Amino acid sequence: MSITTKTGDQGQTSLWSGERVWKDDIRVDAYGTLDELDAQIGVAKHYIKQTDILELLLDLQNKLYRVMGQLASRSKEYVVPICISDAEALTNVIREYESRLHLTGFVIPGSTIPSAHLDVCRTIARRAERRVIALSRTEELAPALLEFCNRLSDFFFMMARWVEHLDGAIVYKTKPDMIDCKGDI
Repeated sequence: MSITTKTGDQGQTSLWSGERVWKDDIRVDAYGTLDELDAQIGVAKHYIKQTDILELLLDLQNKLYRVMGQLASRSKEYVVPICISDAEALTNVIREYESRLHLTGFVIPGSTIPSAHLDVCRTIARRAERRVIALSRTEELAPALLEFCNRLSDFFFMMARWVEHLDGAIVYKTKPDMIDCKGDI
């Protein structure tokens, strides 16, 4: 079977559950943005040296396939859904790394190449969550899926800060200079 099926040449695609939808459907946009996140995680992994982070990223990629499968199907019988326990496990990872760090302010992203890639993952995760929320406003989605998607950007934020911490490279936003803007307003 070829990857080129020609069934999407007129702008539609099939969900896993068989329905045909437009390729710009909010559902397709939601799981497509998570696919973009998955690809960016793949890029980030090439720059990360810490095996614990690499293992967490691989585990997350496997879970993202479950999230995408859940979003790509209107039928519950085609998917292994994300569960509350998955969201709780992600929350626990975030809290574990947060407890190791003692952040004292806003962090400027991109101090190292690995953290910069993780911060790109963070922003894609935020966009994916917005797309999932938009879908949830038109149809009911599982609370566990929403919770899991909400944790993704926090996870990437903490991973980025952790790799910066290990390199002694966390950069905090400085306090603003006192500027007289009266004449500019």
